[in-house]
Amino acid sequence: MSDNKPIDVETAAINERHRVRMERKKAIIDAAIAKADKEIGIIIVNTGNGKGKSSSGFGMAIRAMGHGMKVGVVQFIKGAMSTGEEKFLRRFPDEISFHAMGEGYTWETQNRERDIEKAELAWEQAKTFLADPSYGLVLFDELNIALKYNYLDVHKVIADLLERPHMQHVVITGRGAPDELIAIADTVTEMAVVKHAYAAGIGAQIGTEW
Repeated sequence: MSDNKPIDVETAAINERHRVRMERKKAIIDAAIAKADKEIGIIIVNTGNGKGKSSSGFGMAIRAMGHGMKVGVVQFIKGAMSTGEEKFLRRFPDEISFHAMGEGYTWETQNRERDIEKAELAWEQAKTFLADPSYGLVLFDELNIALKYNYLDVHKVIADLLERPHMQHVVITGRGAPDELIAIADTVTEMAVVKHAYAAGIGAQIGTEW
């Protein structure tokens, strides 16, 4: 007995309408792809109050490594506690240069002058990546926080970003991305909260938050 069941007339009509819609959609998408023929290093900003900004950034870092690109990471604010991303990526020292240069969340450090000092040191490291064309992608994790609290001059940061090598990609994460940074970025994603386990009394856990 054959497993191929006959398709009724209504289902066949639905399938045909779907095929026609997808054919039209493919033509539109193919035309748009054909127009997007430029290749240039881009600035990507992940911001907003939702979870996943850093996770997305590290996903892109791993993607770039998968394509044989050299990657540089500078973590602002973070650094007091080693994360899963750091522990994993440090296994590949020839492919990624990882610098966790913060001392913890601002409400923990409670020392603005020290936070500014650490942010400035972190930006000096960031600038070494921005001056080196051998790095195909650089990730500045939580840089937005340092800019939000005016630990760094946003205009100087933007000037350094715009002077980077032509094909170098930059990923910047953190809440509260300043308008000036958003204006010069090529891709900006704002992550919003729908639900978060923390609101139900579930604390940050290994593997999901850090």
